[in-house]
Amino acid sequence: MNFNSVKMSVTKLRQLGGVLLVAFGALTTTAADKPNVLLILVDDLKPTIRSFGDEVAITPNLDRLAAEGVRFENAYCNQAVCMASRYNLMLGSRSTSTGFYSFGTQFREVYPDAVTLPQHFINHGYVAHSMGKVYHIGHGNTNDDASWSVPHHPDKVIDYVLPESTHRELTREEGYFTNQGARDETGELRPRGAAWEAADVLDEAYADGRTAATAVDRLHWLKRNEDKPFFLAVGFVRPHLPFSAPKKYWDMYDRADLPMPEYEKPPEGAPDFAGKKNGEIAAFKPVPRTDGTPYEPDLTRQLIHGYYASVTYMDAQLGKVLDGLEETGFADNTIVVLWGDHGYHLGDHGVWTKHTNYEQAVRIPIIIRTPDQHNAGKRAKQLTETVDLYPTLAALAGLSAPDTSQPIDGKDLSPVIKNPDKTIRDYAYHTFNRSKYNGRAIRSARYRLVEWLPFGAPAGDAIYELYDYRNDPLETKNIADTHSAALAEMKMLLAQEPAAALQVRRSRK
Repeated sequence: MNFNSVKMSVTKLRQLGGVLLVAFGALTTTAADKPNVLLILVDDLKPTIRSFGDEVAITPNLDRLAAEGVRFENAYCNQAVCMASRYNLMLGSRSTSTGFYSFGTQFREVYPDAVTLPQHFINHGYVAHSMGKVYHIGHGNTNDDASWSVPHHPDKVIDYVLPESTHRELTREEGYFTNQGARDETGELRPRGAAWEAADVLDEAYADGRTAATAVDRLHWLKRNEDKPFFLAVGFVRPHLPFSAPKKYWDMYDRADLPMPEYEKPPEGAPDFAGKKNGEIAAFKPVPRTDGTPYEPDLTRQLIHGYYASVTYMDAQLGKVLDGLEETGFADNTIVVLWGDHGYHLGDHGVWTKHTNYEQAVRIPIIIRTPDQHNAGKRAKQLTETVDLYPTLAALAGLSAPDTSQPIDGKDLSPVIKNPDKTIRDYAYHTFNRSKYNGRAIRSARYRLVEWLPFGAPAGDAIYELYDYRNDPLETKNIADTHSAALAEMKMLLAQEPAAALQVRRSRK
């Protein structure tokens, strides 16, 4: 692509959601006036990171970034599903405010004049570029073209190089992620693809290697051709299934050292619908469909091996982008943010992947490195939500607070970067709906409360889960019926939040 052909003129006016927005600052800002932003998005990344306390993980580049920035160790997504979590990030809005819970919902059908995070920077004189997985494209969802100054550069999520992984057919998950559906033209389910692949290939044989190379090329292009500050979003897909990573990253791990799940049953006293059975992982071979009972140990270990290998492969690609930032001279004037879109179950509670309100599904890593590297290497205990990144990045870049048609639910956490001991919020809020129930949850420093309320039912019909992470970090027992004082305290916190918005209907387009 010839980016000079799409490069925006400094005097060009942008049409944003039907509203003509022209700011004097947008006409005069140069690259020297404002810091650049590099936003690294990682799919399905829990804190499987050495600097976050995982002693098995091989993550030198994530650790390098953590040593240069502030790591938020108590950060949580607002919903443990890719599409919604990325809307939470880009809109600064919780799902319970917008009604965006499920795949197939297009946010501009509800908020046509929404100003997304990158648009907010564009409105202040930036150029915004993106590559890899940024918005969730697939399952009926598409990219948002208005968020970018030049066309988005996508790549695969479901990625194989070995013929035996797919038998050269479009797999079920590939159908979902290419918006062709899980069934073929005859109505038959497409075949399952392999759950893992360890081909002896170069990094660029898989999507994340190509995305890293594109990001480095783009940084060099920006250095040669652009006099505006940039907002660059780079989305890595591993460790999302399938666990496709070059063999050398698998070989870095001794399988005997991999951590196996410590508690493979549902929490005692939890409602049956709160967990997850089968789901996404059952779309991959040779994973069996089960009733939630644990997999055989060899399969469990193989899947965990694949997850760790995928994390290390992604980490190596991150390192290439960070090196590119240094090579181009941008590092000294660039805010770098690392964000995992949600957590991941690796057999705990008998659950795999995400889509629950439990700790493993909702806890995420966030690292923020500022150009001055103030408080580099510090750990922030502040409870943090995905939606906080929108106002925080705006503040760090010296931009005005966002004035948008969509609700902005996040809090500016820039004071926490200056003082990692500072407290801005007392709990993190998240949600995941199950069957006929709306599941709202809050996580304090010690407890998590999950309220399951049937849609349209009075508050008195709610079912509660309560977990004490000081005494029960593995969530083995729901104590809502036995710890009335803690339950009452957490219910009071939850009562501060408005009722959840109803589900936005799927697009009919």
